[in-house]
Amino acid sequence: MAESHTKRFYDRISNAYDLIADGGEHVARERGLEKLALREGESVLEIGFGTGHSLVDLARRAGGDGKVVGIDISSGMEQVASKRLSKAGLSDRVDLLVDQVPPIPQKDATFDAVVMSFTLELFPLEIIPGVLKECLRVLRPDGRLMVVSMASVEADQHESVLEKTYIWMHKHFPHIVDCQPIPLELLLHENGFSIQASERMDLFSMPVAIAVSKKAE
Repeated sequence: MAESHTKRFYDRISNAYDLIADGGEHVARERGLEKLALREGESVLEIGFGTGHSLVDLARRAGGDGKVVGIDISSGMEQVASKRLSKAGLSDRVDLLVDQVPPIPQKDATFDAVVMSFTLELFPLEIIPGVLKECLRVLRPDGRLMVVSMASVEADQHESVLEKTYIWMHKHFPHIVDCQPIPLELLLHENGFSIQASERMDLFSMPVAIAVSKKAE
């Protein structure tokens, strides 16, 4: 989906996104944050913060001495996330940016962690290596990347009917079905990351991958 179409799409659905998608996504997202185990005082960037659920969790974990930054292409999502943070009393702990990625508008070696939940698969496949390269750049030497994404089935498994339909819809109607299952683990390995912890789960019979990675040696 082209950037302008993506922005307009998420601006339109920002106020209804939690009703549309979060009911299914939140379990995997929360599991990913548990695996990341952000510590008090750490700095973290979330790419594609959406309606701000993860930002609230990250801000609480990082505490007053931590640093939390979120970036999203949608100004509508920024408005919803800002309200959520304000309601939680955490607005002063989080900086929100409305911009496209890549590039990431931050200096090298800025963050202890970078987080993406149901975001990486929204990028065209040819753009994903550039996104991961930017994550490497802004992470500190021992920093970690946590990704939750719709995932391609593993070699010994078969696609469900729903997943086949989803892939077909994304191919032919990307303006309606904007994300695509991706081989997350392979993409991480191919683009400079070493997986430290991973897990797979199902979302409406479609596989979801959760991975926490560090820069490969």
